[in-house]
Amino acid sequence: MHRYREALFKGYDAVKEEGLNTNRHIQAIQATLERNAAGFRRVPGTLLRNADGDTVCTPPSPELIPNKMADLESFINHDHRFNADPLIKMALMHYQFESIHPFYDGNGQAGRTLNVRYLVKNALLGIPVLYMSRHIERTKDEYDRRLQAVRDADAWETWIQYMLTAAERTADETIETVQAIRQALQS
Repeated sequence: MHRYREALFKGYDAVKEEGLNTNRHIQAIQATLERNAAGFRRVPGTLLRNADGDTVCTPPSPELIPNKMADLESFINHDHRFNADPLIKMALMHYQFESIHPFYDGNGQAGRTLNVRYLVKNALLGIPVLYMSRHIERTKDEYDRRLQAVRDADAWETWIQYMLTAAERTADETIETVQAIRQALQS
Protein backbone atom coordinates (compact mmCIF):
# COMPACT_ATOMS: atom_id res chain seq x y z
CA MET A 1 0.00 0.00 0.00
CA HIS A 2 2.89 2.37 0.79
CA ARG A 3 4.41 1.97 -2.69
CA TYR A 4 1.00 2.43 -4.31
CA ARG A 5 0.49 5.69 -2.43
CA GLU A 6 4.03 6.83 -3.28
CA ALA A 7 3.51 5.99 -6.97
CA LEU A 8 0.12 7.66 -7.04
CA PHE A 9 1.46 10.92 -5.62
CA LYS A 10 4.46 10.82 -7.94
CA GLY A 11 2.03 10.57 -10.86
CA TYR A 12 -0.22 13.23 -9.34
CA ASP A 13 2.70 15.65 -9.09
CA ALA A 14 3.65 14.97 -12.73
CA VAL A 15 0.08 15.57 -13.93
CA LYS A 16 -0.20 18.79 -11.92
CA GLU A 17 3.15 20.06 -13.26
CA GLU A 18 2.76 19.06 -16.91
CA GLY A 19 -0.97 18.49 -17.38
CA LEU A 20 -0.22 15.21 -19.17
CA ASN A 21 -0.06 11.49 -18.52
CA THR A 22 2.95 10.39 -20.56
CA ASN A 23 4.64 7.05 -21.05
CA ARG A 24 7.61 8.46 -19.17
CA HIS A 25 5.29 9.06 -16.20
CA ILE A 26 3.69 5.64 -16.55
CA GLN A 27 7.12 3.98 -16.52
CA ALA A 28 8.18 6.03 -13.47
CA ILE A 29 5.01 4.95 -11.66
CA GLN A 30 5.67 1.29 -12.44
CA ALA A 31 9.31 1.67 -11.33
CA THR A 32 8.10 3.08 -8.00
CA LEU A 33 5.58 0.26 -7.57
CA GLU A 34 8.00 -2.54 -8.42
CA ARG A 35 11.23 -0.96 -7.19
CA ASN A 36 12.97 -1.50 -10.52
CA ALA A 37 13.48 0.41 -13.73
CA ALA A 38 12.85 -2.44 -16.15
CA GLY A 39 10.61 -0.29 -18.35
CA PHE A 40 8.40 -1.84 -20.99
CA ARG A 41 8.80 -5.57 -21.28
CA ARG A 42 11.17 -6.90 -23.89
CA VAL A 43 10.03 -10.52 -23.79
CA PRO A 44 6.64 -12.07 -24.54
CA GLY A 45 4.07 -11.29 -21.88
CA THR A 46 2.56 -13.73 -19.48
CA LEU A 47 -0.60 -15.27 -20.86
CA LEU A 48 -3.54 -13.97 -18.89
CA ARG A 49 -5.68 -16.81 -17.58
CA ASN A 50 -9.09 -17.04 -16.00
CA ALA A 51 -9.93 -18.93 -12.79
CA ASP A 52 -10.24 -22.17 -14.79
CA GLY A 53 -6.73 -21.77 -16.19
CA ASP A 54 -7.92 -20.99 -19.72
CA THR A 55 -5.91 -18.41 -21.63
CA VAL A 56 -8.09 -15.34 -22.02
CA CYS A 57 -5.58 -12.86 -23.37
CA THR A 58 -2.20 -12.98 -25.01
CA PRO A 59 -0.52 -9.60 -24.57
CA PRO A 60 1.06 -8.11 -27.68
CA SER A 61 4.63 -9.01 -28.55
CA PRO A 62 7.33 -6.73 -27.10
CA GLU A 63 8.18 -5.02 -30.39
CA LEU A 64 4.59 -3.73 -30.63
CA ILE A 65 4.47 -2.23 -27.12
CA PRO A 66 6.17 1.13 -27.83
CA ASN A 67 3.75 1.95 -30.67
CA LYS A 68 0.70 0.74 -28.76
CA MET A 69 1.72 2.76 -25.71
CA ALA A 70 2.38 5.83 -27.89
CA ASP A 71 -1.14 5.47 -29.28
CA LEU A 72 -2.51 5.14 -25.75
CA GLU A 73 -0.56 8.22 -24.62
CA SER A 74 -2.05 10.19 -27.49
CA PHE A 75 -5.55 8.90 -26.69
CA ILE A 76 -5.17 9.92 -23.04
CA ASN A 77 -3.82 13.39 -23.66
CA HIS A 78 -5.46 14.57 -26.87
CA ASP A 79 -9.23 14.83 -26.69
CA HIS A 80 -9.55 15.53 -30.41
CA ARG A 81 -8.70 11.85 -31.03
CA PHE A 82 -11.79 10.75 -29.11
CA ASN A 83 -13.80 13.40 -27.36
CA ALA A 84 -15.97 11.70 -24.76
CA ASP A 85 -17.01 12.09 -21.15
CA PRO A 86 -13.82 11.64 -19.08
CA LEU A 87 -15.32 8.74 -17.08
CA ILE A 88 -16.15 6.84 -20.27
CA LYS A 89 -12.74 7.61 -21.69
CA MET A 90 -11.13 6.40 -18.44
CA ALA A 91 -12.88 3.03 -18.85
CA LEU A 92 -11.68 2.72 -22.46
CA MET A 93 -8.17 3.78 -21.52
CA HIS A 94 -8.03 1.29 -18.67
CA TYR A 95 -9.10 -1.56 -20.94
CA GLN A 96 -6.45 -0.63 -23.49
CA PHE A 97 -3.68 -0.38 -20.90
CA GLU A 98 -4.58 -3.74 -19.37
CA SER A 99 -4.72 -5.36 -22.82
CA ILE A 100 -1.29 -4.04 -23.77
CA HIS A 101 0.10 -5.29 -20.45
CA PRO A 102 3.32 -3.35 -21.07
CA PHE A 103 5.30 -4.34 -17.98
CA TYR A 104 6.80 -7.51 -16.62
CA ASP A 105 4.91 -6.96 -13.38
CA GLY A 106 2.76 -4.32 -11.73
CA ASN A 107 0.40 -3.74 -14.66
CA GLY A 108 -2.73 -3.84 -12.52
CA GLN A 109 -1.57 -1.27 -10.00
CA ALA A 110 0.01 0.94 -12.67
CA GLY A 111 -3.26 0.85 -14.62
CA ARG A 112 -5.32 1.75 -11.58
CA THR A 113 -3.06 4.71 -10.74
CA LEU A 114 -3.47 5.82 -14.34
CA ASN A 115 -7.26 5.96 -13.79
CA VAL A 116 -6.90 8.33 -10.87
CA ARG A 117 -4.28 10.48 -12.61
CA TYR A 118 -6.55 10.74 -15.63
CA LEU A 119 -9.41 11.98 -13.45
CA VAL A 120 -7.07 14.55 -11.89
CA LYS A 121 -5.88 15.64 -15.34
CA ASN A 122 -9.50 16.21 -16.35
CA ALA A 123 -10.37 18.09 -13.14
CA LEU A 124 -12.81 15.45 -11.87
CA LEU A 125 -10.60 15.02 -8.81
CA GLY A 126 -8.63 17.75 -7.10
CA ILE A 127 -6.39 15.30 -5.29
CA PRO A 128 -5.87 11.57 -5.82
CA VAL A 129 -8.25 10.24 -3.18
CA LEU A 130 -10.18 7.69 -5.24
CA TYR A 131 -8.85 4.22 -4.43
CA MET A 132 -10.55 2.14 -7.14
CA SER A 133 -8.18 -0.76 -6.50
CA ARG A 134 -10.22 -1.89 -3.51
CA HIS A 135 -13.39 -2.23 -5.59
CA ILE A 136 -11.58 -3.93 -8.48
CA GLU A 137 -9.87 -6.38 -6.14
CA ARG A 138 -13.17 -7.16 -4.36
CA THR A 139 -14.89 -7.83 -7.68
CA LYS A 140 -11.90 -9.38 -9.49
CA ASP A 141 -13.90 -12.19 -11.10
CA GLU A 142 -16.42 -9.74 -12.54
CA TYR A 143 -13.60 -7.40 -13.61
CA ASP A 144 -11.86 -10.23 -15.50
CA ARG A 145 -15.16 -11.41 -17.05
CA ARG A 146 -16.00 -7.92 -18.27
CA LEU A 147 -12.52 -7.40 -19.74
CA GLN A 148 -12.76 -10.71 -21.53
CA ALA A 149 -16.26 -9.98 -22.81
CA VAL A 150 -14.86 -6.95 -24.61
CA ARG A 151 -12.19 -9.14 -26.21
CA ASP A 152 -14.61 -11.92 -27.16
CA ALA A 153 -17.79 -10.05 -28.01
CA ASP A 154 -17.06 -6.31 -28.13
CA ALA A 155 -19.14 -5.96 -24.94
CA TRP A 156 -18.05 -2.38 -24.38
CA GLU A 157 -21.28 -1.25 -22.71
CA THR A 158 -21.05 -3.73 -19.83
CA TRP A 159 -17.34 -2.93 -19.40
CA ILE A 160 -18.03 0.79 -19.21
CA GLN A 161 -20.93 0.19 -16.80
CA TYR A 162 -18.61 -1.88 -14.58
CA MET A 163 -15.98 0.90 -14.50
CA LEU A 164 -18.58 3.62 -13.86
CA THR A 165 -20.00 1.56 -11.00
CA ALA A 166 -16.47 1.08 -9.63
CA ALA A 167 -15.89 4.84 -9.69
CA GLU A 168 -19.28 5.58 -8.10
CA ARG A 169 -18.94 3.03 -5.29
CA THR A 170 -15.39 4.09 -4.60
CA ALA A 171 -16.46 7.74 -4.45
CA ASP A 172 -19.27 6.87 -2.02
CA GLU A 173 -16.86 4.92 0.22
CA THR A 174 -14.34 7.76 0.09
CA ILE A 175 -16.98 10.30 1.13
CA GLU A 176 -18.02 8.06 4.04
CA THR A 177 -14.39 7.70 5.14
CA VAL A 178 -13.76 11.44 4.97
CA GLN A 179 -16.94 12.11 6.96
CA ALA A 180 -15.92 9.54 9.60
CA ILE A 181 -12.49 11.15 9.90
CA ARG A 182 -14.09 14.58 10.19
CA GLN A 183 -16.43 13.29 12.95
CA ALA A 184 -13.56 11.66 14.79
CA LEU A 185 -11.56 14.89 14.69
CA GLN A 186 -14.52 16.86 16.04
CA SER A 187 -15.11 14.50 18.98
